[in-house]
Amino acid sequence: MPARLYARPVAASADTIFAVKLRLHARIADVPADQWNALVRGRYPFLRHEFLHAMETHGCVGEEAGWIPRHIALYDAEDRLLGAMPLYEKHNSWGEFVFDYAWADAYHRAGLNYYPKLVNAVPFTPATGQRLLLPEGDESALVAARLLDGSRQVMRQGEFSGVHSLFLDARDFALLSSEEALLRIDCQFHWHNHGYADFDAFLATLRPKKRKNIRQERRRVADAGVRLRRLDGHSASEQDWRDFTRLYRGIYDRKFGAPAFNLAFFLAVAEALPDQVLLVLAEAGGETVAGALMYHDDHTLYGRHWGCDRYFDGLHFEACYYQGIDFCIERGIALFDPGAQGEHKVARGFVPTETRSLHWIAEDPFRHAIADFVSRERRGVRGYMQAVEAHSPYRPAGESCGG
Repeated sequence: MPARLYARPVAASADTIFAVKLRLHARIADVPADQWNALVRGRYPFLRHEFLHAMETHGCVGEEAGWIPRHIALYDAEDRLLGAMPLYEKHNSWGEFVFDYAWADAYHRAGLNYYPKLVNAVPFTPATGQRLLLPEGDESALVAARLLDGSRQVMRQGEFSGVHSLFLDARDFALLSSEEALLRIDCQFHWHNHGYADFDAFLATLRPKKRKNIRQERRRVADAGVRLRRLDGHSASEQDWRDFTRLYRGIYDRKFGAPAFNLAFFLAVAEALPDQVLLVLAEAGGETVAGALMYHDDHTLYGRHWGCDRYFDGLHFEACYYQGIDFCIERGIALFDPGAQGEHKVARGFVPTETRSLHWIAEDPFRHAIADFVSRERRGVRGYMQAVEAHSPYRPAGESCGG
C-alpha cells in the first residue's frame, strides 16, 4: 500500500485553508511520538505512543498476531501532525471483543471474503476510550471526517470488507456517527466513585447482604495469610514482572489459549508509563501466587490482566476489584472499568454500562442484513441491561444503612 493516500486542500475553518497530506504508516515509530502524544486526551494509556510502540516492538501485534499496523496520519504542509487514527489490517477477529464471527461465516457461505478487514481499536483491549487523535476546537470535526474518509479509501483500495471502530468514547462516537455507520452496542460493568471517603463509605451505599458478603470475602483472603502489594512502574522490580508474566501466561496455558502480551512488553510499558501502571501482587508462604495488572489515566482505572497458580477463596475479587476500588477512592479516580463481561461484578458494586462500536460495510447486500442484525441486537442488549439494573446491589435513596 502507498505511504501517502492523497494530498489536497481542506478548509480548517471559515477563514483558513491549509494543505494536508494523509499517510498510511506500517509502524507507529514513523510518527513523531511527541506530536502523537500531544493529541492524546487525559493521558489515556492505551493510545499513547509508548503503549502502541511497545506492542509493535515486542511482537504483540504484527502478521503473526493477526494485527497488522496500518495507522492513518494527517499532516499539514509543514509535516506537523494534525490528527491520526490507529488502524489495523485484520485476517481474523481475535482480540477484538466485538464478536463478528457470524458475519464472517455468512460471507464465507456466500462465497465472499470477510477477511481482511480494517479495525480502528487498541489490540486486545476492550476499554472504551479515544479512537481518534484530533486537535481541539472547531478543526476536530474536519480532521475526523478526513481520517474516516481516508480509512474508507484504504478499504476500497485494499478490497477490505469493512472498517470497524471499536469501544468509542462519547466524543469520537459523535464525530463518526452517520447514516452509513452501523451501530453495535454491548454491556460491560463499571464502578463509579461518588466521592467516597474510604471503602467503608462505599459499602454503606450497598444493601446489607451485599455489604456483608464483600466484607466476608475480604476477611477470608486476609485470614488465609495472603498479603497484597500495590506497585507501579517505579516500585515493581523485574522479578515482580517475571512473576506476573508467569501467572498471566499460566491462565492461557491451562485454557489452551495464546497470551497476547509478554514480559518484554510489560517491562517496556512499566518503564515508559510508570505512573500509569497499577500492579497488584498476592503473596502467600513467601511466594507470589496471583497478580492483577491495571492501568489508569486522569479519570479511569482499567482492569486488564489476571493470573494465579494457587486458589484462595475470594482472592480474584480482592486483587481484581476491591484493590482497584480502594485505589480509585485513595486517588480520587472517578471510574473503574474492570474489563469485559462478568455478571458477578454486579453484586460487588459495578453497574451495567453500554459500550459502542461503529461499522462501515463495503458489500451492499450484506450491509442491509447486518443493519437488521445490529438493530435487533441493540434491543436485546438494552433489554438485558434493564433486567440487570433491577438487581442493583445499591440501597434505594432514603433507605437506612442498617449496619
